[in-house]
Amino acid sequence: MKAQIEVATHTRAEMIDVTQNLTALVKQSRIQEGFCYIWNPHTTAALTVNENADPDVTRDILAGLERFVPRNGDYRHAEGNSAAHIKASLFGPSLQIMIEDARLVLGTWQGVYFCEFDGPRRRRLQVRIVPLPE
Repeated sequence: MKAQIEVATHTRAEMIDVTQNLTALVKQSRIQEGFCYIWNPHTTAALTVNENADPDVTRDILAGLERFVPRNGDYRHAEGNSAAHIKASLFGPSLQIMIEDARLVLGTWQGVYFCEFDGPRRRRLQVRIVPLPE
């Protein structure tokens, strides 16, 4: 099964929990065992898995990234968003999550996040849900 998830971001940097979107797609696919592949085709955004119980975790991640890779630095890229490119490269553009018993295999506190580093923008994620061979 292939699908897309539309993501509208509202600030320069934010982490949006897309776990429910993916869970709904897995349910719709009716696949019991397999993999969910998520691809982000944007060079200033990324994907990650992290805690989704306490919103301070995402705030702390974004604050830490800003200290580690400040928005304004000695960058040469003419568009002025080099920090966003660096942050996206640190996280990566894709995820692969196992499916067991028709559910994403995530830990108790884990969620899947779309990470925006150059917003606000309208983004699109590509999703492929693939069964294990029988």
